Amino acid sequence: MNHLLEALHPIALADAPTRVNFIQSNRWIKYPAAERILERLEELLVHPKITRMPNLLLVGETNNGKSVLLNRFCQLHKPYATHGDEKLVRPVVTVEAPHKPDEKKFYCKLLDQLNAPYRLADRIDRMERQVFHVMQHVSARMLIIDEIQNLLAGSSTSQRVFLNMLKGMANELQIVIVAAGTMEARNAMSADAQMSNRFVQKFLPRWHYTEDYLRLLASFECLLPLRKASCLTEPVLAERIYNMSEGTIGEISGVLTMAALAAIRSGKEYIDCELLGQIDYVLPSERRFQQ
Repeated sequence: MNHLLEALHPIALADAPTRVNFIQSNRWIKYPAAERILERLEELLVHPKITRMPNLLLVGETNNGKSVLLNRFCQLHKPYATHGDEKLVRPVVTVEAPHKPDEKKFYCKLLDQLNAPYRLADRIDRMERQVFHVMQHVSARMLIIDEIQNLLAGSSTSQRVFLNMLKGMANELQIVIVAAGTMEARNAMSADAQMSNRFVQKFLPRWHYTEDYLRLLASFECLLPLRKASCLTEPVLAERIYNMSEGTIGEISGVLTMAALAAIRSGKEYIDCELLGQIDYVLPSERRFQQ
């Protein structure tokens, strides 16, 4: 089993249910574009407090690794208790944007994430003060807002109001705001010229058939506990996987997960083109067409 990381040899030798559970669990695969963004997030997290804090807009296509990358960053910066007074510190706070630009819903979601009690009947200004108080109390340094393209579900006026709220939060708390979303997120942030200027855009591009893509396949093979080598980087197999996934890392992971499960359940123990033809995998473009 030289194709596997040595630490995974015991898992590869385990029973089928154990291996199936492992394959279906979350895993982090390093790749250059994501590592560069993680490095920038690390720099922003320790940025000194200044009048106009730097912000970042992370943009990428659906299922191309944005949320996984942000979850990875949050895992690296979990809440912790300080020594002595056991004060809770949350350096990174993450929240999903409401389905439309609504200040009160946003504050409610944020207070839920902060485990802070509140009353739905409270006025927006009271909720705002509570959010500011709790964020300061836990020494938050970064606020991550995922699915920021949801702003587009509201009127232009409500979009500007919501962005002004974020601007006020950044100014008052002197924290870094990281917004993330699909390609439409750029349009959502452009509703306010000042906000669009404050957010430096970073992109997670669609994958191309390059050496980086082949290295990604090699990394996947090291982490899938199959007992035989699949040689995923062989040209015919690599191209088949690329065409099925249509170049997004979430779909690449989906193809390989389904194929690995089929390889275990069939007793084949490796992935090849024949096996890929047997799994019930619908191309992303066909799924959109079916909808």
